[in-house]
Amino acid sequence: MNKANYHCFTLAEREEISRLLAKDKTFTDIGKILSRHKSAILREVNRDEMSINTYRAHKAHWHAIKQKRKQGRKRKVDKNKELKQFVFDKLKLRWSPYQIAKELKYRYPDNESMRISHEAIYNYIYVLPRGSLKKELLSYLRQQKKYRRKRSAQPKTEEKRGQIPEMISIEERPKEVADRIIPGHWEGDLILGKYKRSALGTIVERTTRTVILVPLANKDAVSVRKSFAREMKKLPNQMKLSLTYDQGKEMTEHKLFTKDTKIKVYFAHPGSPWERGTNENTNGLIRQFFPKGTDFAKVSRRKIKWAQNLLNGRPRKSLNWRKPYEVFNKLINQVAIET
Repeated sequence: MNKANYHCFTLAEREEISRLLAKDKTFTDIGKILSRHKSAILREVNRDEMSINTYRAHKAHWHAIKQKRKQGRKRKVDKNKELKQFVFDKLKLRWSPYQIAKELKYRYPDNESMRISHEAIYNYIYVLPRGSLKKELLSYLRQQKKYRRKRSAQPKTEEKRGQIPEMISIEERPKEVADRIIPGHWEGDLILGKYKRSALGTIVERTTRTVILVPLANKDAVSVRKSFAREMKKLPNQMKLSLTYDQGKEMTEHKLFTKDTKIKVYFAHPGSPWERGTNENTNGLIRQFFPKGTDFAKVSRRKIKWAQNLLNGRPRKSLNWRKPYEVFNKLINQVAIET
């Protein structure tokens, strides 16, 4: 008896099985009458949590049809090759399913076949059977835990005070910086590597959310100052207004940094990461590429800039689902036209 026969019970056959069971016929007897193997009858009677006492023909038939439809139904991603390719390509760029869904709506406003919800993308990935494809797609998903700087039990307010000479408090920063009215104001920080022996510099522009990742040979003040200056001197003049930083020792040479770049540095209050909220949130996104325990001394500049380009090429909710590079370049072009 082949497997196909088990899946081809008709409603009439199921009604006959129900009647024969009521007459206390055995599975062997029913199999002979219907020309079926007794094991096929056994599987049929016990399907969908039914039993010899609860088997009902119409209920069994309905469940069989429902199961057949389910098995034959393809998910939207599998039915549309263009959609599937788009989703896979963006996942490889570390876009979140939510970003992908929004980008599809923006790029294909009149094409319903190129629409899919972020929930459907997540479901597609998680229902895949175990294998290389599922493992690959899961590796592209963003980690949920946000990066947080490790704090000691004792407050370090007094310890940090006086370590940075002539620092300018965030309280003196112009109001338009907090309001994000004028672009060109940045927030900076370090992401520490394995055993805190290496680090990666992170800078993000408050208005456009443009990210600059700064490779660092060392995390001392001189290395940080020179590396940050090297990256920020490449910016257009109108985008070099200020940098808000925490009171880390690596920024003790802020006056030389300002002299070299013309960018004024403001310092947040100790233990107040919300004063650099854009940078803190961005650090969480960066950890998707460089998780805790990464030895940045072994990460090439090429890989760091690859991550930077991916971050700036992803649509952001705070930008009405536009990409940081798009918003940044648009602002630059507008200024060029006005001048």
